[in-house]
Amino acid sequence: MTKGLLQRIKDKEYVLVAEGYLFEFERRGYLQAGAFVPEVVVEHPDLVENLHREFVHAGSDVVEAFTYYGHREKLRVIGRENELEKLNRTALKLAKKVATETGTLMAGNICNTTAYDPRDPKTNEIAMGMFKEQIEWACEEGADYIVGETYTDLGEAKLAVEAVKKYGKGLPCVITFAQLAPLKTRDGFTYAEACRTLEDMGCDVVGLNCSSGPEVMSHLMRDVRRACKGPIAALPVPYRCTMEYPQMQTLILPESGQKAFPNNLDYFLCSTDQIAKFGEDCKEIGIQYCGICCGNCSRFFRRFAETMGRTPPASRYSSDMSKHYIFGDQKNPLLHKCNLDTLRTMYRGN
Repeated sequence: MTKGLLQRIKDKEYVLVAEGYLFEFERRGYLQAGAFVPEVVVEHPDLVENLHREFVHAGSDVVEAFTYYGHREKLRVIGRENELEKLNRTALKLAKKVATETGTLMAGNICNTTAYDPRDPKTNEIAMGMFKEQIEWACEEGADYIVGETYTDLGEAKLAVEAVKKYGKGLPCVITFAQLAPLKTRDGFTYAEACRTLEDMGCDVVGLNCSSGPEVMSHLMRDVRRACKGPIAALPVPYRCTMEYPQMQTLILPESGQKAFPNNLDYFLCSTDQIAKFGEDCKEIGIQYCGICCGNCSRFFRRFAETMGRTPPASRYSSDMSKHYIFGDQKNPLLHKCNLDTLRTMYRGN
């Protein structure tokens, strides 16, 4: 029997979570930047299942159902609201299938509704209704816990916690905030204050996801760790954000002065060494629930998992330059030796 989320937390284990489905399918040509709606779930379910397997192969402990932005408001914008239940149940079934076969956890997913307005109390009811239907479908399809993510308002995040407690049939919940450039929630709270508020409400794991890169998120998570008593979560984007430009949405291309988001973010991609540094930060800060969000790929996640002490199946293919015919160990009798001195000079530029 697969060990549950809370037992893993209690046993002081790291829970490694590969996210980033939206950006990865946009990169592969199956999802539109801008709308960012997971239409691929109903159009190419086989590809979604394969990406789930790919992330588990790279070391993820969790298969997260691809229902992020698969809610009523986003589907209404693209004229596919009539496919709401079909998309959600398909995504949940795909995730459950892979989780069952690989012995990993399956997480249901809710997110910022894009309909919530702190100035309009009527939107509280709208948000709760959207959370309710997605949570109930997740429970019916066998989710092990519920993730609620990318909230920019403490008010909406509190509604998410209330919804999981009311409709989640006792499932644990993980709630995370996306960071705004002022490094406060839209309703004026520091992320440490916001996370502590959710923890006091009984949320099982609280923290940050998306928006900022490893360097900025590690900085913020130190404050969250000091404020919170229980387990905390961190899932940054793999882009080189700074305290001057803390969000991926604020990054500027030096050649043109234009924003890099969303189509030119590759310019700011982290190195795998920077991903490994984030893993070391997680261990030093005490972040048990950790991973990578938008921009993630299997290569990044494998390096992250290895940094966290894991040897996932994908580690079989981790780099081993000792086998390279130019840069490898020349004492290896199996390496072909042909004008090596000349080749080394050409490749190294000296």
